[in-house]
Amino acid sequence: MDMATVPAHVPQDRVVDIDVYALPDQERGFHKAWKALQDHSPDLVWTPRNEGHWIALRGDMLAEVQSDHARFSNQVIVVPKSVGEQHKLIPTTIDPPEHRPYRKLLNEGMALAKVRRMHDAIRAVAIDLIEEVRAEGKCDFTAQFAQVLPIRIFMSLVGLPMEESGKIRFWAECMTRPNPPLPFDQARQAFFDYLEPVLAERRANPGEDLLSQIVCADMGGRQLNAAEAVSLATQVLIAGVDTVVNFLGFAMLFLAENPQKRSELAAMDTSAVMAATHELFRRYGLVTIARTVQHDMEFHGVQLKAGELISIPTQIHGLDERINSDPLNVDFTRRGPRHSAFGSGPHMCPGQELARAEVAITIEEWLKRVPDFRVAPDADTRCSGGLVGQINRLVLEWDA
Repeated sequence: MDMATVPAHVPQDRVVDIDVYALPDQERGFHKAWKALQDHSPDLVWTPRNEGHWIALRGDMLAEVQSDHARFSNQVIVVPKSVGEQHKLIPTTIDPPEHRPYRKLLNEGMALAKVRRMHDAIRAVAIDLIEEVRAEGKCDFTAQFAQVLPIRIFMSLVGLPMEESGKIRFWAECMTRPNPPLPFDQARQAFFDYLEPVLAERRANPGEDLLSQIVCADMGGRQLNAAEAVSLATQVLIAGVDTVVNFLGFAMLFLAENPQKRSELAAMDTSAVMAATHELFRRYGLVTIARTVQHDMEFHGVQLKAGELISIPTQIHGLDERINSDPLNVDFTRRGPRHSAFGSGPHMCPGQELARAEVAITIEEWLKRVPDFRVAPDADTRCSGGLVGQINRLVLEWDA
């Protein structure tokens, strides 16, 4: 891990020796580790780890950084900078107004109305997966459910065969985990090599899937060129096969350990469960990304220099007690929980409605069929970091 020398403009009281991908005690609790850092640090700190960068540790500051592209660019969104400079996927690494046509395309491809039409399909897959394990009294939730339902739905959305999902998720993890088995640039190239012939075929013979929409979209009198299409499609695949998989692990671990909260959810109707998941997304944000400082400036009492990176761990927004009272407590009656689980500003996640639906339907159908369950002794609930936090392996059991 490349360590940087502390720059002269960084006050010593703002320096912390923290690796954002491996916080102290992170294995025992991803979110509690971030909350401990937030509670015992200044609001904005600088770490020499990962080539040196700032870390925003308060929700309002994080939202400000995400929303103000004039001061904080999306040009590099991954630390360390040497890796982030290889990313270059669209639309996540371009700023407004250039990114707007690409975002419009994705917003239309995953619009709320379209996701609502997918609810029955999501529900059918969820029921099938639960019924497969219900009589057994036990399941590896990570492998048998979390890594199946959202990926199956997403692969259908993009029109790719489910049997291809394993290698796609492997490449995605190599681009979102520290010290991957395949270097970042090689995983990115693997995506490109896989997608180029697929996208060429969709351009020649388009269907109703999202990849066809990407290559055939009207971008102001033109279509995306091959380089734009493969970059955008790669970003879509990375987002589609990783984040919801890991969020489901945290949500179900919480429910396994909190029978009263299970009972609260089980008593709700479908619309109420959908609303209640908003609180779970607040409590269990996952994604740690970054922004690039556009020009020298004073920001919340410190000097920032052009080209520096500022890490924005989205999970700390929902955990900030200045914004959400008693933030470690999950309260399904909380009014207006504020968080950045899906980002904020012009780069807010276009797939958020699909993610909410998958999580809410999973919880609703699981509690109908397995209302009481617990963590099995052979589970590995240690947490790992990266661009997306995760639980290693959640195994659940119940009285069949």
